[in-house]
Amino acid sequence: MSEQMSTDYVKPNDLAKAMVDAGESKVLLSTRDTLIRAYMAGAILGLAAMFAITVTINTGSPLTGAILFPVGFILLYLLGFDLLTGVFMLVPLALLDKRRGVTVNQVLRNWGLVFIGNFAGAVTVAFMMAFILTFGFTVSAGAVAEKVGHIGMTRTLGYESHGIMGWFTIFVRGILCNWMVSTGVAAAMLSTSAIGKIFAMWMPIMLFFYMGFEHSVVNMFLFPFALIMGGDFTFGDYLLWNELPTALGNLVGGLLFVGLMMYVTHYKTAPKRELSL
Repeated sequence: MSEQMSTDYVKPNDLAKAMVDAGESKVLLSTRDTLIRAYMAGAILGLAAMFAITVTINTGSPLTGAILFPVGFILLYLLGFDLLTGVFMLVPLALLDKRRGVTVNQVLRNWGLVFIGNFAGAVTVAFMMAFILTFGFTVSAGAVAEKVGHIGMTRTLGYESHGIMGWFTIFVRGILCNWMVSTGVAAAMLSTSAIGKIFAMWMPIMLFFYMGFEHSVVNMFLFPFALIMGGDFTFGDYLLWNELPTALGNLVGGLLFVGLMMYVTHYKTAPKRELSL
């Protein structure tokens, strides 16, 4: 058993290199494949969010919904699809390492394409779910619509009511979210087995969802869905009082607290101290 664990475990120094390599590979990916992988990631995460909300409503237990939500994240990771939160953390590492052809413009190009793909996938699922819950928009969606509409209002107009401190509150929630999500991405790379990756990802993803931290791609599904369901806020409210501060917070949380920390201490490790005897 111990021998199996040792061959499955990737040491932190090797993990840090794998993170830089992954960032480079995402920059080199074609526009077509970047968009497809981002689209599928946004769609799957939207379905996972809807699943978790439905479980929470039906069981009355937010914890149960949070425990089950990571299924979607794990599926999209194992299938090689890309979330904006992940490329926020990985792609800049290739720039820092001065990998050939990786420039600031190339990093921004990757982020932009992944954002577009994630948003398109999430909104596709939002329309599909709205359609089936309302039988083609002919009846009320009931408890689900009411729940999601309430979430949409409290997490846009609710923050707006606190002014600039509300904006920074959601920014910090975004930081904490991608600190956990990117920890899950990095932890998954610590194992070469599927079961090891699943186990490593589960806890940080469950934590962010249960704690109500803000994930930019989950929100790409949640708020358009709430608007379709008649949520009493505008698309502009969503962008200014949720998506923008959430995305910026996700960038800081993933890159600063996970990517850069791993890069500095495990990839660009400082020389060992010399002790005099």
